Amino acid sequence: MIDIGKYHQLVVSKHEDHGIYLADGSEEILLPNQYLSENEEDWQIGKYLDVFVYLDSEDRPVATTEKPAACVGECAYLPVIGQSGFGSFLDWGLSKDLLVPFKEQRIPMEAGRSYVVYIFLDNSQRIAASSMLSRHLSEINENDFEERQPVDLLIASRSDLGFKAVIDGSHLGLIHNNELVRPIKIGEHMEGYIGKPRSDGRINLTLQKLAYEVRDELSDQILDYLNQNGGRINLTDKSSPAEINAVFHVSKSNYKKALGKLLKEGKVIFHEKSVRLAK
Repeated sequence: MIDIGKYHQLVVSKHEDHGIYLADGSEEILLPNQYLSENEEDWQIGKYLDVFVYLDSEDRPVATTEKPAACVGECAYLPVIGQSGFGSFLDWGLSKDLLVPFKEQRIPMEAGRSYVVYIFLDNSQRIAASSMLSRHLSEINENDFEERQPVDLLIASRSDLGFKAVIDGSHLGLIHNNELVRPIKIGEHMEGYIGKPRSDGRINLTLQKLAYEVRDELSDQILDYLNQNGGRINLTDKSSPAEINAVFHVSKSNYKKALGKLLKEGKVIFHEKSVRLAK
């Protein structure tokens, strides 16, 4: 079955004046001329093509070689490029824009701004999008994740408590304000970790690695910085947290632990107002 909103590898079955037909078993679908390469050998009968399938303006399944920002069942950060009486239109990389119906907008969307949305098929099998992510993604950890498990995050929205993030494209979790080790923004992709379990099953997230991981990684970063800056850095264990965070985006406590590791290994020496590479 040729699913709407997905990529497929289909075989060229016949040529027509308005394009070529691609087949998957007994099912055929049109790839219009506008998407054919100038090299006819690329689309001879029997050749396989990778295409994306969606509905055209007359709600007929059609193939394209254009590449959307995301498929059905996925999330993406997309800009609003137009409005209509039905909702807002997003640019997702295809000639046909993506509709977010008004009932699927968490807050009213504004032209020129971008939003994280989930792409789905509506009741008429048309591709649509929603910024009401909790309608489509689970916020409960039902043994899907383990504590400290690394996950891919897409920052979705801001609240007084912190940032909501899409987890591995399937769940929603919260990064609390006290877990922020650097500024982050909506639409940003990053690695994070599953936090401590909650009694209500909702998912806490953290961006902070375990202490020994931070120490080892930060030690390497400090050595790299020293090697690239004449073997000296004017950040000591007496420097302010703000000064340290501005350079390495870590807490003063973690910085002091990393310096202590390097000192113990004989790789650095302390001066009154600087740290230097050991000769």
